[in-house]
Amino acid sequence: MKALVVDDDDLIRSNVAEVLSNDGWEVTEAESAPRALELLRAYAWSLVFCDVRLSTKNDYEGYDILRSFTEAQPEAQIVLMTGHGSAVGALDAVSSGAYDYLMKPFEIADVKRISEAVRRGIDKRARRSVSDELPSPPVYTSDIDLIGVSAAFVEVMKLVGRVASTNLPVLITGESGTGKEIVARAIHRRSPRADEPFVAVNCGALPAELIESELFGHVRGSFTGATMDRRGLWQEADHGTVFLDEITETSLAFQVKLLRALQEGEIRRVGSNQTQRVDVRVIAATNRDAEAEVRQGRFRQDLLFRLNAVTIHLPALRERRDDIRPLAKYFAERTIGANAASIGFSKEALWMLENYDWPGNIRELENAIVRASALCDQIVRPEDLPERVRRSFKTSTDLAAARGTENGGADEALLPLSEVERRHIIRVLARTGGNKQAAARILAIDRTTLQRKLERYDLGRSESEDPKAAPEY
Repeated sequence: MKALVVDDDDLIRSNVAEVLSNDGWEVTEAESAPRALELLRAYAWSLVFCDVRLSTKNDYEGYDILRSFTEAQPEAQIVLMTGHGSAVGALDAVSSGAYDYLMKPFEIADVKRISEAVRRGIDKRARRSVSDELPSPPVYTSDIDLIGVSAAFVEVMKLVGRVASTNLPVLITGESGTGKEIVARAIHRRSPRADEPFVAVNCGALPAELIESELFGHVRGSFTGATMDRRGLWQEADHGTVFLDEITETSLAFQVKLLRALQEGEIRRVGSNQTQRVDVRVIAATNRDAEAEVRQGRFRQDLLFRLNAVTIHLPALRERRDDIRPLAKYFAERTIGANAASIGFSKEALWMLENYDWPGNIRELENAIVRASALCDQIVRPEDLPERVRRSFKTSTDLAAARGTENGGADEALLPLSEVERRHIIRVLARTGGNKQAAARILAIDRTTLQRKLERYDLGRSESEDPKAAPEY
């Protein structure tokens, strides 16, 4: 029951240490990475809370401490804390062996939850035999571009990190353009199968009469045009991963054969009487409601149960607006290349990007930024954005809001600072649906400070948590 808290912020370090002490832990504090590594060599630890960014001349960070503990004390549960969280950070942390990844400011309840869970794990581990011990998770480094800092996307990536090291089938759901294949590739590249093939199949693009042959192969003479034996994509992915995109577009007849391949781990080529063993992990994806498809008789329930051992839902871009700005910057830089002058965004253009609903999600945003980057003169302005984006902001209120963002509100009455703060808090709470924890994170203040401001401005539930109450200014 020894816990270590590593953070160069005295207040955060002491707060976490106090919660753990009250929970029965013997707590030691470290203000730097060198001190934490020194304590690593001196004692055996069960729980470690560590900040990702540590002020030190030795260029250490939380991931270095995570790797050191994972190698030297694999039984220790490491929790990384960060005020600059991102989706790929969450994925790397959990994939590299971190127990959890907390974004500051976080709730005291989060620390207590982790403390209780780790204590239960220690008790359970003490009761099991050595033969039951699980191998420590492998250490991974970031090798993919997953852009996102929103709380919603970070939570998704934490789940991706946890499921990647297993062999479970995964069902990824989400609207078209939300990045389902990118997440599927991230799962594969964080799995023990990373060095084996990843084969992506768009089931909706294959005719019903050809999909079986494409996936499972065929023998010569099995149908017109089959002039030679052919391996299917399932065999091409042997020991690797098959990604079945738009799985709900397949026919019921094919679903029966797919179910057998999943259950038995064997396939039969079209026209053949022989079965072949194939070892693949299956990740499926759909932009439809799979359960609704089952109710309407278009998708087999037993196949759904087989596919969704773990379900990962990707939020639409309008539900993770905090990610629009970093995504836009990433797409612009990728478009112009490393050697070209950087592209900026006017405040009015950013306002439009962040307030447009993006029905096509990340794919639509990428296309818009590629177009704007090609047309602009180093600065993306509203006229460089696609017409469909500009057309959605035609009301006088929308245009006034955009102009106010661009010119600092020159056309509106000057307001006291307290009123500007009050209105901004209302808008942030409206954007987060009343979630005070998320609002505090966006405002870069802690939950207690936000609560004091709500009381100071007399912002009751009806006003602060109702999106319609957010004023336009």
